[in-house]
Amino acid sequence: MGSLIKADQTWVLWAILTGLAAGSIYLEGKYKWASKVTSSIIALAGALILSNLHIIPTESPVYDTVWSYIIPLSIPMLLFNCNMKKIWKESGRLLGIFIIGSFGTTLGAFIGYFALHKYVPSLGYVAAIMTGSYIGGGVNFVALSDAFNVPSDIIASATVADNLLMALYFFVLLAMPSIPFFKKHFSHPLVDEIESSGMAALTSDNSNISRKTEITIKDVAFVIASSFIIVAASTEVAGLFSKIIPTGNAFLKALNSLLGNMYLVLTTITMLLATFKSEFFSSLRGAQEIGMFFMAVFMAVIGVPASISQIIYKAPLLLVFCAIMVLINLLVTLLGAKICKFSLEEAIIASNANIGGPATAPAMASAKGWTPLVGPSILVAVFGYIIGNYFGIIVGNILI
Repeated sequence: MGSLIKADQTWVLWAILTGLAAGSIYLEGKYKWASKVTSSIIALAGALILSNLHIIPTESPVYDTVWSYIIPLSIPMLLFNCNMKKIWKESGRLLGIFIIGSFGTTLGAFIGYFALHKYVPSLGYVAAIMTGSYIGGGVNFVALSDAFNVPSDIIASATVADNLLMALYFFVLLAMPSIPFFKKHFSHPLVDEIESSGMAALTSDNSNISRKTEITIKDVAFVIASSFIIVAASTEVAGLFSKIIPTGNAFLKALNSLLGNMYLVLTTITMLLATFKSEFFSSLRGAQEIGMFFMAVFMAVIGVPASISQIIYKAPLLLVFCAIMVLINLLVTLLGAKICKFSLEEAIIASNANIGGPATAPAMASAKGWTPLVGPSILVAVFGYIIGNYFGIIVGNILI
């Protein structure tokens, strides 16, 4: 069934995405109920409804543009105030809970497989590619699909299930800090800091959305130009590393994946500049505001491909399988956080970094106002790209 608005109606789709982002931010700043729901959920839900009512298409070059350009541009903006020494120290903590969650993903793949393999043909393929995807991201999904020669129909069905589940899972993660059970059993220093200071970010309170900030044209110009320059330089540097570093053995392949990853290079360059040229970058006003608006647009895009009808007709059991993997990841992450005394915020962002990758994790961290976790979330999610293929190959070799 076709959509009312076609995939090539570029300006109309941009109007809808930016309208959803702006409208959700307005509602959160205006109404108490919306501040509880959060603008991220409102934007995501709005896009989910529009796509499932067949008003907007589930695929379009516009959405690809958001992934390819809007997200990379927003990352430097959100990191302009980051101190590199502090970030590396904090990412070490987040890396620990991220690795625990990676084992949870792998455990979930085995549990899901043994529970459903009698009912779903070729489930071993899905277990392998989703293990890589739920530790790293789409890069691992594609790499493992190619490595195991996964049939195209399985790839399509797994993609559909993954899209809907990711949208639903982000609802859960965004809501968790407000649930009394989790607040009772886990420490939550960043939530406490936001509540005690009265300065909520996009998702806690109305003050940050509606606050008066004097932003000049010079600020806007320097923020946008700096972001473009950093992204351009990062892309070229990552591409150069990817070409010159051989892949003859496992170590070199890992090094190639690490230094050839644009997100890691982008994060590193931005934090180096923010650390050693802090007097310039910290003086730029509007970077957080523009970056957070871009992230709101991205949250809308996350909800678009989640076709409920396709799940019902094509891949219901695959949705269940993916849900088992994600649930086990979350349970193991929370258990690890409890035992090792990680905070609730760290557990949520680590699980997001596992399941969603280096784009969604900083989006959620910035949306919740957990600024100290924005940089580390990118670093650990990019690390997931490196280890995701290894975990996926192990699972595939056992189950296929």
